[in-house]
Amino acid sequence: MVSFDLSEEQTELQKMVRDFTQNEIVPKAKDHDESGEFPSEILKKAWECGLMNVHIPEAYDGAGLGSFEECLISEEVGAGCTGMATPMLVNNLAEAPVILFGNEDQKKDYLGRMATDYLFAAYAVTEPQAGSDVSGVSMKAELVGDEYVLNGSKMWITGASVANWFFVLTSTDPEKKHKGMSAFIVDADTPGITVGKKENNMGQRASDTRGITFEDVKVPKKNLLGNEGDGFKIAMTAFDYSRPAVAAMAVGLARTAMEHSIRYAKERSTFGVPIYRHQAISFMIAEMARDVQAGRFLVWNSALLLDQGKRNTMAAACAKSFCADMAMKVATDAVQVHGGYGFSREYPVEKLMRDAKVIQIYEGTSQIQKVIIGKEIFDRR
Repeated sequence: MVSFDLSEEQTELQKMVRDFTQNEIVPKAKDHDESGEFPSEILKKAWECGLMNVHIPEAYDGAGLGSFEECLISEEVGAGCTGMATPMLVNNLAEAPVILFGNEDQKKDYLGRMATDYLFAAYAVTEPQAGSDVSGVSMKAELVGDEYVLNGSKMWITGASVANWFFVLTSTDPEKKHKGMSAFIVDADTPGITVGKKENNMGQRASDTRGITFEDVKVPKKNLLGNEGDGFKIAMTAFDYSRPAVAAMAVGLARTAMEHSIRYAKERSTFGVPIYRHQAISFMIAEMARDVQAGRFLVWNSALLLDQGKRNTMAAACAKSFCADMAMKVATDAVQVHGGYGFSREYPVEKLMRDAKVIQIYEGTSQIQKVIIGKEIFDRR
């Protein structure tokens, strides 16, 4: 039987996260957006509540929650502030390669420390000239004795300055292109690593985004994930785990934009009636409700497939593409519903519009998601 009803435990989790968001995130979201200050105290409370690193298996002191539960968390936190949701959830992206491909020692060390201490990890793949084209990664790793020596740079790395360790994708055999890529776990305090300045981004300003330079960084051979040449596969597989939660975060943002629009449409009157009485406004909000619901079901489908042990690549790409574009449209329409007030920083919807934009860009652009969907349709059936 197919059901969209949440279990009692899932309902309790959803309520707990919603309460946390309303009490801890919403009251401080505007201040962190304006200052760009990293919300360390808020995220520490989230960690203490068990809302971070939720994928870590119980064997390594984690909660061992599924993707579906992570998406419930992500939607609620995203409804409060995606600028705080992104650094709160980004650990899961860095941890996924270790959970899926790490050996026992790597899991005990790097997953264990995340479960027992308030720490961050960062997924370092994007480069200045290799964003959507991950196969264009040029950072090099050369085996010298029992160590790999890493040289190159990464860009737009979320959590770079606060990370305890990095998942790093490099090239170990440039002639093989993406088949010559390898993945490493790199401790952030390793000599030769330089973290750049915080980017002054348009939206999600509480999130810490920076470049990283690696100069003759020595990494023990034991920190290689899988085998040489497995890096591209490892990095891409991690996205199947992370994209449902990113899409859920977009649903949360869109839901909040819709709720602001509903309230404003009831309060604001023109031509003698509340503006929701005008079909132009009511239709815009009706479309918001339709698309938020559709996005949520795409998210849930992609998460459930993953939790059932099934391949969710196409479902995750559909969810990420639709929800990212949907969140941007809903936020833009929310500004329109608010008229001149929507363009003012005194009202919350302009922040939602700024925050939504990057969801169409990170974790694979909306265009890249369509490339993935096309390949699934025409090449892998």
